Amino acid sequence: MKKQAYNPYLPPYEYIPDGEPYVFGDRVYVYGSHDYFNCKVFCQGDYVCWSAPVDDLSDWKYEGVIYYKNQDPVNKDGRMNLFAPDVTKGPDGRYYLYYVYDKVNFVSVAVCDTPAGNYEFYGYVHYEDGIRLGERDGDEPQFDPGLMTIGDKTYMFTGFSFPTDKSRHGSMVTVLDKDMLTIIEEPKFIAPSGSYDEGTGFEDHSFFEASSIRERNGKYYFVYSSEVMHELCYAMSDRIDGGFEYKGVIVSNCDKGIDSYKPANKPMAYGANNHGSIIEINGKWYIFYHRHTNGTWYSRQGCIEPISFNEDGTINQVEITSCGPNNGPLKGEGEYPAYIACNLFTDKERDTVCQTEEFPRVTQDGVDGDENAVSYIDNMKNSATAGFKYFDCKNINRVAVTTLGYTNCGKIEVRTSYDGELLGEIEIPDTNVWVTFENEVHIPDGINAIYLTYRGTGTCCLKSFELKH
Repeated sequence: MKKQAYNPYLPPYEYIPDGEPYVFGDRVYVYGSHDYFNCKVFCQGDYVCWSAPVDDLSDWKYEGVIYYKNQDPVNKDGRMNLFAPDVTKGPDGRYYLYYVYDKVNFVSVAVCDTPAGNYEFYGYVHYEDGIRLGERDGDEPQFDPGLMTIGDKTYMFTGFSFPTDKSRHGSMVTVLDKDMLTIIEEPKFIAPSGSYDEGTGFEDHSFFEASSIRERNGKYYFVYSSEVMHELCYAMSDRIDGGFEYKGVIVSNCDKGIDSYKPANKPMAYGANNHGSIIEINGKWYIFYHRHTNGTWYSRQGCIEPISFNEDGTINQVEITSCGPNNGPLKGEGEYPAYIACNLFTDKERDTVCQTEEFPRVTQDGVDGDENAVSYIDNMKNSATAGFKYFDCKNINRVAVTTLGYTNCGKIEVRTSYDGELLGEIEIPDTNVWVTFENEVHIPDGINAIYLTYRGTGTCCLKSFELKH
């Protein structure tokens, strides 16, 4: 790769949640919603696309705006926001973009001759009599379309279900004709909501939102966000239009369920809703998901982790890391930005996004889209811990941190596990600008996490840390 690859995998000033990755030709393209920094609502931006060579997940290219939210005739004034989309390649070789606005119940479609060109409005998914899906009596509202085209048929998975809402039954699959709009097989439910999961095997992980469909070795994988919200789960079937059985969690954006480095139920980040999918890139499989920043639900960033399969095709839950796109640990030397922290927490456990002044958060200076903005961890008060995984360390004897804030002569503690031995401390006096402080800290040779904990009565902002010989 041209350089090391971090999480989040896009530049820190970009906020693209709900990632749906696809390989077209020799590039991987990611389609998603578009949040803004410091946004007050979900998905306020137009659709943009990023792509990378299949052999270099560090080299992401901005493809630009691919679809403006006012291109659809129902949203000429631009007041509705574009929720999570998906793209499929149709029988005619063109690329079809499916989406739902935040205030309607039907699915719109746009089309383009290339994966990341200028999409043009195409039409609405409808029954043979022309009534739009979602608007016929008895229809359930459409949401988060996930697509797969096989031959002349396109299978569209949709749905949104609060666990206690008995009017929503779960995720449904609808089959479309080769015109990509006309329904030839009406919706049927393939994964239950929380009101209808008893005896199904989906209990405690019922369908919430974020339908996505993939295929591997003749098995179909239905990936979705469960009622737990911070986790992406999956179900498997031998056929695409039903028979799905719940199999497990692929990733949690607060790492609950992972017991390899901490208790399984301990949250290691402030999670919330999740959305993404799995994809094979250059012979390796990955899960795309998102994390939350700025202490809100509305400034989400995409992340990647490699995943592994068992002989029966099941997937093992994977840790959230700083190095997911790197195909291995990061170099155990040099300076790293603090915004790549995969673990962020305090002594007070909380597994959902915290919109208070009590908890640390990844944030940035400047305005949305500012390529020169400084991204950092803000509001680190006593016990706030930033964790970074993983680094291949050798002969590291000093650690430096770059901080800002009124710390009242606080300090940064350095460990290689969240509750491990204290390896050293770095005093961080008050400073009005970013200043680097360092001290002797011996990091054991080998693959290590780095945990930086603030202790003091003031507040620290952390911009970066450096591992030094």
